[in-house]
Amino acid sequence: MSTERAVVVGASHAGVQLVTSLRQEGWSGDIVLVGDESALPYQRPPLSKGYLAGKCSLKELAIRSEDFYVKQDVEPLTASVQSIDRSAGELVLGTGDRLSYDALALCTGAHPRRLRAEGADLDGVHYLRRSSDVERIREDAIPGRNAVIVGGGYIGLETAASLRSSGLHVTVLEAADRVLERVTAPEVSAFFTRIHQEEGVDVRTNASVEALVGDTRVREVVLASGESVQADFVIVGIGIEPTTELAEAAGLVVDDGILIDAHARTSDPDIVAAGDCTSQDIPRYGRRIRLESVPSAVEQAKVAAATICGNDKEVAALPWFWSDQYDLKLQIAGLNTAYDDIVMSGDPTRDRDFTCYYLRKGEPIAADCVNRPRDFMTTKRMLTQGTAADMAALTAEVAV
Repeated sequence: MSTERAVVVGASHAGVQLVTSLRQEGWSGDIVLVGDESALPYQRPPLSKGYLAGKCSLKELAIRSEDFYVKQDVEPLTASVQSIDRSAGELVLGTGDRLSYDALALCTGAHPRRLRAEGADLDGVHYLRRSSDVERIREDAIPGRNAVIVGGGYIGLETAASLRSSGLHVTVLEAADRVLERVTAPEVSAFFTRIHQEEGVDVRTNASVEALVGDTRVREVVLASGESVQADFVIVGIGIEPTTELAEAAGLVVDDGILIDAHARTSDPDIVAAGDCTSQDIPRYGRRIRLESVPSAVEQAKVAAATICGNDKEVAALPWFWSDQYDLKLQIAGLNTAYDDIVMSGDPTRDRDFTCYYLRKGEPIAADCVNRPRDFMTTKRMLTQGTAADMAALTAEVAV
């Protein structure tokens, strides 16, 4: 047995996959998985869905069981990391203790972007990233109450669906012209607006928050237009920011995420990184991208583990994402960056299933598939293969 120690900072999807893959890639030394939550690492996507709605427990969301860590000889350590001493090969923990490492992986994830408005620190204003956040929201989420969600992105709409399904009055405030403006075509935005309105959600666009008002607890949201919206509580879902402070303080290169190469190495070749905290060049799209995606985090973690073990692998998988809202499962294959046309299969103005194909110069580059798993799998396979003939066939098929 090797006496070397690999330390993974961040008990996230990426972190758990990394310790799993380390054993699979042949690491025989110690493995320590450092996280700042006392619970075993859990899946985060269901927090705004089933967990918020009370349909599953935190134990059911565990990424791996307790037995897994015992059998794989992985030590979960509940601690915060204050700094990295690269020259000494040590981490300085919040307790002041030092933890030595021979291999280091950063999977520090991301944190919610804060709302910059007067009154944002009032009681009853929530963010949703951890299980403890959801538990506090549940205390406020009493049927019949008025919930205001700031942000019409995926997290905001998923939360709206969960709260509405639980019998609350829900208002979604989106500052942009439409929900999901940054990530979807107008037709897809219109579809989700229609669905939420049909479910009883008050969706308001061009609704910039000016202030949150209340004595000690929020009671209304005032918009830039002067209009006010009654609120028993508020959930802010305006995006996430990579957690890079530890890497920055250690002198690693950071630019909207910890920069990594195709092998998941940071600017220090002895330190790897994976997950929402990273930014990486993706040749397929010709630019550097930070992917907020569990599948991408898992892929990067597998490559990072191989790199630690001296095995040559590269991050190459097609990005994909998903979102669950009511009875809808949206599956997204690829990135629609710089698309110049769309082709629609199905009618999003009246149906609850359709696929929006994004094209660039006549070739598909991505697809939003709502309740169409076959379209998703077909598109994902064809984009992965990257053959012009397959893409042309797909375009011809959906254009009929």
